[in-house]
Amino acid sequence: MMNGKRGRPRNVEAQKSILSASYELLLESGFQAVTVDKIADRAQVSKATIYKWWPNKAAVIMDGFMDAATARLPVPDTGSAFNDILIHATNLTRFLTSREGTIITQLLGEGQFDAGLAEAYRTRFFHPRRLEARGLLEKGIQLGELKKDLDIDISIDLIYGPIFYRLLVTGETLDVPYVQQLVTYAFEGIGV
Repeated sequence: MMNGKRGRPRNVEAQKSILSASYELLLESGFQAVTVDKIADRAQVSKATIYKWWPNKAAVIMDGFMDAATARLPVPDTGSAFNDILIHATNLTRFLTSREGTIITQLLGEGQFDAGLAEAYRTRFFHPRRLEARGLLEKGIQLGELKKDLDIDISIDLIYGPIFYRLLVTGETLDVPYVQQLVTYAFEGIGV
């Protein structure tokens, strides 16, 4: 008798193994050195198995990265828009300045020459972070902490843009006191 769930656990197990292998290889060697062959070898699956779920190397690497990063970037719910954004931005900053987070800067650099990678990090890392921030700001509007006519996209850029500017351009200190000051100043303009 055939069990209807028979293939599913193996698929989930194989996907987890692939994501884990891609992340480990990324940390060990950097994006350029990782290949689908190496991921398949480490995960003990075929290349065809990888290509069944991901269109290219960049997509599987970004998903492996996101799988590892998601636990470190929870979406806060304190009941205060200011506190939620502060925690969210602080967690993001801590992650970006960690060993694992420095991979984002590598991926951003590589993405300047690899359109598939640029699309992968935009859709798999940055877009989800923006959606989280959007949700927090929308909640702040509903709670009456933020202006009703707030331009949410500009507010996201206002709060999170300076973090990436320091990370990628100036190299200036990027720490918790900076993020606290940044969010405080931003809320002076977007708050009621």
